[in-house]
Amino acid sequence: MRRKKEQENSGLNVWRSYSDMMAGILLLFVLIMCVSLFQAQVSYEDSIRERDEKLFLQDEYTRQIMEQQNVVADQQNQLLTQDELLAAQKKQLDDLAAQLAAQQAKLDEQSVTLANQQSALDEKTLQLTTQQQRIDNIIGVKADVIAALQQEFADNNINVVIDETSGAMLLDSSVLFDYDATELSEEGQNVLASVLPIYCSVLMQDEYFPYLAEIIIDGYTDSSGGYAYNLQLSQRRSLAVADYLLNLSSGFLSDENQTELREHLTVNGHSSSNLILDENGNEDADASRRVEVKFRLKDEEMIEELRALLDTE
Repeated sequence: MRRKKEQENSGLNVWRSYSDMMAGILLLFVLIMCVSLFQAQVSYEDSIRERDEKLFLQDEYTRQIMEQQNVVADQQNQLLTQDELLAAQKKQLDDLAAQLAAQQAKLDEQSVTLANQQSALDEKTLQLTTQQQRIDNIIGVKADVIAALQQEFADNNINVVIDETSGAMLLDSSVLFDYDATELSEEGQNVLASVLPIYCSVLMQDEYFPYLAEIIIDGYTDSSGGYAYNLQLSQRRSLAVADYLLNLSSGFLSDENQTELREHLTVNGHSSSNLILDENGNEDADASRRVEVKFRLKDEEMIEELRALLDTE
C-alpha cells in the first residue's frame, strides 16, 4: 500500500516536474514572445520614425527643389524680361542712331547754310562799314550846317541866336518893326542886311545846297488882339522880310543862286500860335513877337537814300 502510494507519489512528482517544466517552457516562450514583441514594437517604431524622417526629408527636399524650381522660373522670367528690355533698348538705340544720323545730316546742311550766311553776312558787314560813313555824312549834314552858321556869324562878330537843334535864326520883331507895323524899320533893315546874306550864303554852299529843301521865314505874334488880325500881321511881316531878302540877294548871290533862292523860299504867318513862355509858364509877349529864319533839309530824300543804302545787296 505504501509502495503503491510511493509509486503514486513518484508518478505525481513526475507529472508535477513535467508540469513545472512545461510551465517553465511556456513562461520562457511567453518571455521570448514578449521580448520578440517588444523588439518588434521597437523595430516598428524605429521603422515608423525612420519612415517619418525619410518622408520629412523627402518633403524638405521636394520643397527645396520646388523653391529652386521657382527661383529658376523667376530667373528665367527675369531673363526673358531682360531680353525683352534689351530688345526694346536695342530698338530705341537703333531709332536714336537713325535720328542722330538724320540730325547730323541736318546739321551738315545747316553748317553749309550757316557758312553761306556767314559769308553773306561778312560781305554785308563790309558793305555796311563802307556805307556807314556815307550815312554818317547824311545824318550829320544838319549839324554841320548849324556849326557852319555859328562859326560864320562869330567870324563876322555878329551876335545872333542860332537854335542848336533846328538851326533857326531868331529875330526880335521889336527890332525889325515898329509896334503893330508891317514895314521894316531902318534899324530892322540894317539888322537883316547884316545877317541874311551870311545865313543864306552858308545854305547855298555847294556842300550843303544839294540837301536843302527850303529856306523858311516864319512870322509870330503875341496873344494880344484877334487871331485873324495877328495872322495877317504875322504873314505881312514875314513877307516883308522875304521881299527884303530877295532884293538884297543880288548883292551876294549870282543870278543862278538868286533863282534857286526864290525856288526854295517859303513864307508863313502863324499868328499867336507857338507862344514863348517864361520860366513860370506865363507868356513872354516880347519874345513871342518874332521872326524866325530857318531851313529844312530834304528829310524825305535823305530817308530814301538811307533806305536805299540799307537795302543794297
